[in-house]
Amino acid sequence: MSQGMKKLLTKTKGDQVIWGVVLLLSFISLLAVYSSTGSLAYRMEKNSTYYLVKQVMVLGLGLMITYWVHKINYTKFAKVAVILYLLSLPLLVYTLFFGTSLNEGSRWIKLPVINITFQTSDLAKLALFMFLARVLSMKQAVIKDLRKGFIPVLLPMLFTCALIAPANLSTALMLGITCTIVFFIGRVQVKHLLLLGAVGIIGVSLLFTISKLTGFGRAKTWQQRIEDFGGKKKEGAPEDVYQVQQAKIAIANGGVTGRGPGRSLQKNFLPHPYSDFIFSIIIEEYGLIGGSIVMMLYLLFLWRSILIFKRCPFAFGAFLAVGLSITLVFQAMLNMAVNVHLVPVTGLTLPMISMGGSSIWFTSIAIGIVLSVSRYVDEMEGERKTNTKNAAIKEVVEDTSEEEEEIKAEVPVKKERKPRAKPLNDNSPLPAI
Repeated sequence: MSQGMKKLLTKTKGDQVIWGVVLLLSFISLLAVYSSTGSLAYRMEKNSTYYLVKQVMVLGLGLMITYWVHKINYTKFAKVAVILYLLSLPLLVYTLFFGTSLNEGSRWIKLPVINITFQTSDLAKLALFMFLARVLSMKQAVIKDLRKGFIPVLLPMLFTCALIAPANLSTALMLGITCTIVFFIGRVQVKHLLLLGAVGIIGVSLLFTISKLTGFGRAKTWQQRIEDFGGKKKEGAPEDVYQVQQAKIAIANGGVTGRGPGRSLQKNFLPHPYSDFIFSIIIEEYGLIGGSIVMMLYLLFLWRSILIFKRCPFAFGAFLAVGLSITLVFQAMLNMAVNVHLVPVTGLTLPMISMGGSSIWFTSIAIGIVLSVSRYVDEMEGERKTNTKNAAIKEVVEDTSEEEEEIKAEVPVKKERKPRAKPLNDNSPLPAI
């Protein structure tokens, strides 16, 4: 190992298991993306390694972002959270009306000069959970009170979800459910959470009704996806149904051990095998074993984040770590559920594995923040152990000194006896004068 690599490893702090999970997911991403983009490269008249090199660069930059963010003291994110949240709201409004449309929904905007397209909901997710961690930590003393505690925490979530829902209902629902879990962890009363659930159901119903009556929005797409998931037969085969069918075939072909790396057949038929349905390609090539490993990696990440939450003595850091990790893992589980047809098609990608750019970078920032909290906890516990050890050594030294003093006080000191002068004999000569 080179000296530079050793120096980098010594500077890399935080939970080493999470670092390992991130590296493994990145490696799996390279294998899956390279295998699933062959037909895309052919259609776009690109070299077969073009998208692999692009993914290497994206993931490499993502790892650099994670490393840089984890070096920052997590307490500084409390101020950044306010700025990001206030920035995300107007960006969501702009995206809703002027963003790039796909399936009747505006989700992306293009940044001028650098010409990078990104999904504003990715920024909004990151900003929302950072801001919620700040507000939850500040309201812990009054969190049981509806007006003083719960409403100030609830409003930021409602604003964000309301702006995302018209164009991306699945992401808004995912955010709402994840925030509810974080609220429960943050000691919000259950009756308030039930009230939140009722408000959510009413809000989604109103959104669907207004979209259905006015024709503005994606009510038709939502209805079609629910009907397709329920098995209602229609003439023709909509794209969502076609994708699910091809994903099922890929999973069936994979079996237990899979067909082998790069030997997927359904990647040539799935419209998006490198993003929304990449998990089905992983199962086809690596089987049930490979899919289970991917799932266990996400669960391992969540478990280590929960340990960080339990070890962190401060509320902001604890809520920050658990909130960001739950939303990442919950998105991964939803993507897997879509691939195996447990839930309707959502359009959510598989974090750190699906081909992407800005989505991977925002995920890298979230992981870096979790590692920043972990680094602080490790350093704090290290200082505590060092202080405890030094105190124990000092106590032992003091006890030893006291014992030595007591021994000296108990044992009497023997005085040296002066030799007695011998008496002069009568026959001894007199001293000369």
